[in-house]
Amino acid sequence: MDFTFTEEQQAAVEAAKAVFAGVAPDAVPSPALTPGAVADDHDRALWARLADADLLGLVLDPAHGGSGLDPVALCLVLRESARVLARVPLLETSAVALTLQRYAPAGTAAALLPRVARGELVLTAAAHGRTGHDPAPLAVTAHREATGWTLDGHTAAVPWAHHADHIAVPAHTPDGRTVLALLPRGHDGLTLTDQYGTHGELLAALRLDDVRLDNADVIDTDGAWEWLHGLLATGTCALALGLGEQVLSLTSQYTGKREQFGHPVATFQAVAVQAADRYIDLRAMEVTLWQAAWRITTDAGAALPAAADIAVAKIWAAEGVRRVVQTAQHLHGGFGADTDYALHRYHAWAKHLELSLGPAAQHEEELGDLLATHPLT
Repeated sequence: MDFTFTEEQQAAVEAAKAVFAGVAPDAVPSPALTPGAVADDHDRALWARLADADLLGLVLDPAHGGSGLDPVALCLVLRESARVLARVPLLETSAVALTLQRYAPAGTAAALLPRVARGELVLTAAAHGRTGHDPAPLAVTAHREATGWTLDGHTAAVPWAHHADHIAVPAHTPDGRTVLALLPRGHDGLTLTDQYGTHGELLAALRLDDVRLDNADVIDTDGAWEWLHGLLATGTCALALGLGEQVLSLTSQYTGKREQFGHPVATFQAVAVQAADRYIDLRAMEVTLWQAAWRITTDAGAALPAAADIAVAKIWAAEGVRRVVQTAQHLHGGFGADTDYALHRYHAWAKHLELSLGPAAQHEEELGDLLATHPLT
């Protein structure tokens, strides 16, 4: 088997590295010193550079102005973005856009996706439900009527929602099906309330009161939400991997220079063993990420559905990124909490990613359920 990335995927990584090279993780106030949001909006200048580099249409078909690449390429770019804590809705916009391309009516896709590729539209998704623990579609109800749909409910922790042009909201119907609604941010009946993530970014709680949508704005094709949810989860694992790798790099640099008893602390066995353990965590996060991304990209059949590979990737990402930043803080000593040093920002972002992924125990239960319903023979 050939595990190398394609030339096109590697070219996307090089383009991403060039765009993110000038991004400073400390370009906004520290979340530790800011009672509200660290900024009112995402990094619009960086967003424009991503559009100029054709990275916003990376996974879209050339017919929509995109590059026609796959979720693996998207995860490679997300990995680079997390190294610098890029404040852009790249994951959300790309995931929703790819879902629209795959499941939305042709007219809806043709109207929106070229604008996404040009950086003119920002998309996001309400993936966390009311609490982050219950399935997101249960937070909103959708009733079909003669001329369209009516949605009601409440969902929380929607990233970048205050400045997104459209928000993808999963909802359940009376007969137990899941539909995916695409709501314009200023739509009648939709109210946004400020919330804040541990990383200091502005989130939103959405309240939907008798929100009416045309049929063209609601995707009722089976599998649309599951596809989007899986892609968002896999992309979040890619962010966790990139962040963790950068944190381990910072730790290596620090412990290589910090001396005790006339020797760099990196030469002490206790320090080296902890760093080695975290390196193993990152490699496990990496291999499970690419397995999940490959299953999403290829729709390849296996004894277990792709949801099982995504669950494994989430288990390693949620646990691994937490262990990496905790060890980094420990090996940095008090310097790791200094708000003039970048590590505390990575710790805050890592906690946000961990909470977004959900607890590893929950994913282990999901994996167990899948094993029970798909016995291996």
